[in-house]
Amino acid sequence: MTDPRTAPIPPVPPQPHTRPLHKRALVWVGGSALFLAGVLIGTAGDDGQQPAAEAKPAATVTATPKPGPTVTKTVKPTPKPAPTVTVTKTATPEAPDTGTDTSTDADSTDSTETGSGTCSIVSNSGNCYSAGQFCRNSDHGATTSTASGRTIKCTYSANSWRWTYN
Repeated sequence: MTDPRTAPIPPVPPQPHTRPLHKRALVWVGGSALFLAGVLIGTAGDDGQQPAAEAKPAATVTATPKPGPTVTKTVKPTPKPAPTVTVTKTATPEAPDTGTDTSTDADSTDSTETGSGTCSIVSNSGNCYSAGQFCRNSDHGATTSTASGRTIKCTYSANSWRWTYN
């Protein structure tokens, strides 16, 4: 075991090149010989020949025709028919009063759902809106009443248009 109070042993230094000097000199001589051979081959291809004469561009003549008369036809746009809006109001007949007061809880909730038919804006299916439902684009800012007669308004809240109580 080593003593923790002593300094660590330094690493072993790298060994000097083991390649002999005469082999290194041969690499330099071979590289120099290849370089000189490339220079000689590059200069030997000259042979004293003149470079080819450069071709001069010839003048080109372009004829442009005279512009002729332009014929334009004026077309009057025909207006597109606008969408027709049909508002229907449905009235539900009131149930005849039988005179007996023996209604159950189911009958009382059923009567509040149908309501008295006082809602002025109804859904596409013909039902009255209630608070919390989404509004149509055409109903933004409008006011109506629920089936029970309570007033609601189409307002923008929670990133959507919804029916809320006033």
